[in-house]
Amino acid sequence: MCRSRRRRAHRIHSTRHDLGLLALRLGTGGVLFAHGTQKLFGWFGGHGLAGTGGFMEQLGFRPGRRSALASGLGEAGGGTLLALGLATPGAGAAVAAAMTGAASTHVPAGFFNDQGGLEYPAFLGLAGTALALSGPGSLSLDRVLGHRLNQPWMIGVMFAAAAAGAATVVSRRQRVLREEERAQPG
Repeated sequence: MCRSRRRRAHRIHSTRHDLGLLALRLGTGGVLFAHGTQKLFGWFGGHGLAGTGGFMEQLGFRPGRRSALASGLGEAGGGTLLALGLATPGAGAAVAAAMTGAASTHVPAGFFNDQGGLEYPAFLGLAGTALALSGPGSLSLDRVLGHRLNQPWMIGVMFAAAAAGAATVVSRRQRVLREEERAQPG
């Protein structure tokens, strides 16, 4: 293949790659933004911090309001950053952590979403992880800013911090649920 054909093929591949990443970022980020703002502000039929906090309290996330705030910020903030292609390693890690907490509540229902399973939050967490690992593509604010907030070393640091946070939240919830189970008469 001659050099000009190879360059053209590379440009086409590059453009398709960037458009695919943009579509994935916008779709995933938009869904996460909507879910997060339901929790934070009651938008899109959500219950806001008070209602979501009460529900999270019932699920064993204590304190409920603070848990709702953290979850809403992870979803809305991480989703917005993913959609913009800004601070992609941190955005993907925030999404993965928020979705780990969400998925932990769905485990008893199995895998499939139609039964209330963890399929949906697991997919969103995986999409956030994939975007953090692949990078945002050239149609992103990270690129405009010279990738200052999208350095390879940030991926490991951000995911380590997110994993530690998610593990703490999930284990604390499990401890609360065990204590409640022991306190029940019978």
